[in-house]
Amino acid sequence: MEKKFKLGVIGAGFMSGAIIDGVISSGAISPNQIIASDINNTALDRMSKKGVSVTDKNSDIFLNSEYVLLAIKPQSFKDIGVMTRSEENFKIISIMAGVPKAKIKRYYPNAAVARCMPNTPCSVGYGAVGIDASDFTAEKDAEFVKTLFSSFSKVVFLDENMLNVVTGVSGSGPAYFYLFLKGIIDAGIKRGLSPEAAKLLACNTMIGSGIMVLNNHDKSLDELIDAVCSKGGTTIEAIKVFKENGLTETEDKAVEACIKRAAELEKEV
Repeated sequence: MEKKFKLGVIGAGFMSGAIIDGVISSGAISPNQIIASDINNTALDRMSKKGVSVTDKNSDIFLNSEYVLLAIKPQSFKDIGVMTRSEENFKIISIMAGVPKAKIKRYYPNAAVARCMPNTPCSVGYGAVGIDASDFTAEKDAEFVKTLFSSFSKVVFLDENMLNVVTGVSGSGPAYFYLFLKGIIDAGIKRGLSPEAAKLLACNTMIGSGIMVLNNHDKSLDELIDAVCSKGGTTIEAIKVFKENGLTETEDKAVEACIKRAAELEKEV
């Protein structure tokens, strides 16, 4: 039976709002093809202003949507209310961190589940998303998941067992870069730059550096580093300090700690 809505969203929070904004602005899905649910009326009001339908009943989402996006906190999953028609072949797209597909299928055994790990820069159109869509065997279903995220982020398809690594690299990654930026900005301010100037210089340097990495496919990161470091110059002295203080080793330990915690969360939910 054909469903009334193309996309139903459970959870009207920050990330789901970014996803809806992205697909609407790209023209991938029109607002009248989307319905969202939440227990918070303020959140529903925000969604309603986007032109989508809203409801406070999760059952409306499952019964009336071709694809169901689970955009809630992992600890809230067990509270969304299992549909009495849980044997139906729902198409579920989950952005819940730490909730494996197997746990979702305990409640919806016949569902096809795509598990996705987006990050917060998705909200400004520069995000990254790791996706396991292996359950979606029909090409149109896998393509829909890609369309849902590619309008505002770069999409990488991989196996579910790699999603904790995605969490460690890109899911939590924005916080790493914010911390690094804060250190550079504070260093500039300490030495006389205004906060505004230090922030502008550091942030745009980071943005531009990322673009250069992506645009120079034929060059390794080591080559790009060497291109900035002239012998006996200024940059190489800063790089020496980073290396002497184990920056790369610290980064590796930080990502590993994040991955470890993601694995622990999978057991807790």
